[in-house]
Amino acid sequence: MIDYQQMISRQRKWMFYLLALLVLGWGFTPWKPVFLGLLLGTTLSFYNLWTMQRKISKLGEHSTDTSNSEKRKPNIGTFTRLATGALAAVIALQFEEHFHIISVVLGLMTAYFVIFIDYLLKHLTE
Repeated sequence: MIDYQQMISRQRKWMFYLLALLVLGWGFTPWKPVFLGLLLGTTLSFYNLWTMQRKISKLGEHSTDTSNSEKRKPNIGTFTRLATGALAAVIALQFEEHFHIISVVLGLMTAYFVIFIDYLLKHLTE
């Protein structure tokens, strides 16, 4: 469980660093719609990562607790992640002059890239 908590901490830290870089890119480059789209997508991707990690922790607690076999099993939030992606698309399409839609989609995938890169870095250093 300690390794899982460390992994969560590392992934959130990487997402915060990436968000800071995107804010700097939005503020100091002429590609404002691209960076704003990446910022929107990455922010919602970070929210998805946070909810997924929280629900996985609850799922782990549920599987070790034998007293609540009658309760409903927790899910990992697939519907929430899909709804967040739909929300990002609606926002980007509603404000097309401010958001680059492809950047929003790429931003939505950043949490999965962070998870994959964190996994690679962790296993290369061991």
